[in-house]
Amino acid sequence: MADIPGVILAGGLSRRMGGGDKTLLPLNGRSVLTHVIERLRPQVGPMLLNANGDPKRFEAFGLPVLPDTLPDHPGPLAGVLAGLDWAQAQGASQIVTVAADTPFFPVDLVRKLSDAAQREAKPIALAATLGDRGKVWRHPTFGLWPVSLRGELRAALEDGVRKIVAWTDTHGAASALFQPGRIDPFFNINTAEDMVEAETILREEA
Repeated sequence: MADIPGVILAGGLSRRMGGGDKTLLPLNGRSVLTHVIERLRPQVGPMLLNANGDPKRFEAFGLPVLPDTLPDHPGPLAGVLAGLDWAQAQGASQIVTVAADTPFFPVDLVRKLSDAAQREAKPIALAATLGDRGKVWRHPTFGLWPVSLRGELRAALEDGVRKIVAWTDTHGAASALFQPGRIDPFFNINTAEDMVEAETILREEA
């Protein structure tokens, strides 16, 4: 599984943080993106950052930066498509995506996504956690995606599809279930209050 390319999705507009790149904000002395990269690097092969705008602001991270290939910021599915196009040129058959604002995602994410896809014989696998009363919450920016579906994804985006699960449900997606534990591993940073909470989590884990 370590040869599966990893794609970090950072193409959003960060409206709830007042715009700009929330993934470049400091978290316990290092950027949020640094935490994400360090979490992902041992689980994948080559890595790509999907981000729009001037790529020079990410030079220090040493990753290739690829913008959406469709205009007007159509959402994370456009980042998935950019990653699939890139992986196809690399000769890869799959990619794994993670969100750039989620610094605590599981260290066994890729293995469990791959296991779920094989177990359920589905082309796509999405991360999920178990909530109250047995409700399953999917985290669709954390997924395993086959390169073979890139043409169909591009067509769907051009037809106006924007929600990830609206597209994945038409193809069948396995669920890789993760236990929430003491913290939600898919806790993401959207607001200044979330950043404070993330700092608290890191202090408690130290």
